[in-house]
Amino acid sequence: MPAELLRLLPGVEAALRAVAETEIMPRFLKAVREHKADGSTFSEADIAAQEFLTRALERLLHLPTLGEEMSDAAQQAAWEEGLRNERGLWVMDPIDGTTNFLVGLPQFAVSVALLRGGRPVLGASYLPMADEMYSAVAGQGAWLNGGRLPLRTSGSQLSRAVACVDFKRLPPMLAARLVADSPIYSQRNFGSSVIEWCYLAAGRVDAVLHGGQRLWDHAAGSLLVREAGGCAATFREDDFDAANPWRRSVIAALNPELFAHWCDWLRRHGAR
Repeated sequence: MPAELLRLLPGVEAALRAVAETEIMPRFLKAVREHKADGSTFSEADIAAQEFLTRALERLLHLPTLGEEMSDAAQQAAWEEGLRNERGLWVMDPIDGTTNFLVGLPQFAVSVALLRGGRPVLGASYLPMADEMYSAVAGQGAWLNGGRLPLRTSGSQLSRAVACVDFKRLPPMLAARLVADSPIYSQRNFGSSVIEWCYLAAGRVDAVLHGGQRLWDHAAGSLLVREAGGCAATFREDDFDAANPWRRSVIAALNPELFAHWCDWLRRHGAR
């Protein structure tokens, strides 16, 4: 399987670069904000990018495809079909960080993962404004524009760690504790879960905390981090891939010793 996935990866990366060039960047600062029934934001660029990627991935490998902009029913059907199909399921986020994209902030990304048995075996995320392609294959490692990840070795001391933290989705007591008595050196939030996974895999940040990501937010990124030598769990599950794929909390760190400290502190202070 690794040889097959390594052969497939260049085509996936090419599809991500192509969708950014033809569908995403021409609409930068031009697309109009729209809202879904759940209040989340999307635009015509998200829809166009998803349609482009669906066709491109179909040409690479004929599989069920699950995208963020599909209906809930279509997503569930694709997920179940993917579990039955031994060759797997494509999962895509056509634009992660749509609000950033719409207002002109450069932190947005497009991401694709191949899942087999509900677990990611190939992942790629492209940051168009930085021209950075992050990719990983299970058991083979992770790369940024072809160079091995991580770029920087992360330390093991929680008090020196820089973490990406999404406060608005955390349990209120945990969020309050992190503000009043944080165990980390500093926190960041980029408005894109995909980018935060990428930055963790690169060693640009040391840890990540999120109260609830969707499947397309974590599918490629969690593989990136683990193939770069990092660790991921949820508030309750040590096996990250065994948790609910539709709304999955995230505790992650690049250094395994730091991860153990981070996970222990969070679970003791309300991550449940």
